[in-house]
Amino acid sequence: MIALAAIDHVVFRVRDMGAMIAFYQSVFGAQVERRVDDLGLVQIRVGSALVDLIDCADELGLQGGAPPGREGRNVDHVCFRVEPWDEDAILSHLADHGFVDRDVGLRYGAQGFGPSIYVTDPEGNVLELKGPPDSSPDRV
Repeated sequence: MIALAAIDHVVFRVRDMGAMIAFYQSVFGAQVERRVDDLGLVQIRVGSALVDLIDCADELGLQGGAPPGREGRNVDHVCFRVEPWDEDAILSHLADHGFVDRDVGLRYGAQGFGPSIYVTDPEGNVLELKGPPDSSPDRV
């Protein structure tokens, strides 16, 4: 058996690298950790994991076929654990960045049921921000 412990990295194929880097930096405070420009790769640190951005017009991106779009995404969504969880502050911060129509709810994740908020990045990738599990009894 292989014991998986956490998300190491997620790879998104992108059309507008600048917009994606700006999104992760301004909305989440993430920083570019590594660039491999000849491959069209930018790696962004998000907590203990990385988000790899691959430019669809460069060497690695061209290997994946057509760029992501409304009719076909590469990933359904990625969930990032957020600590500490202050829902009002998170919603206020998201509103400051133009997110006014957010999908907020109590959802099941790796640690059980807890609060979550869905947003999308500039390329249409769905991101879930997940808070800690609540102390309520198990749900279906």
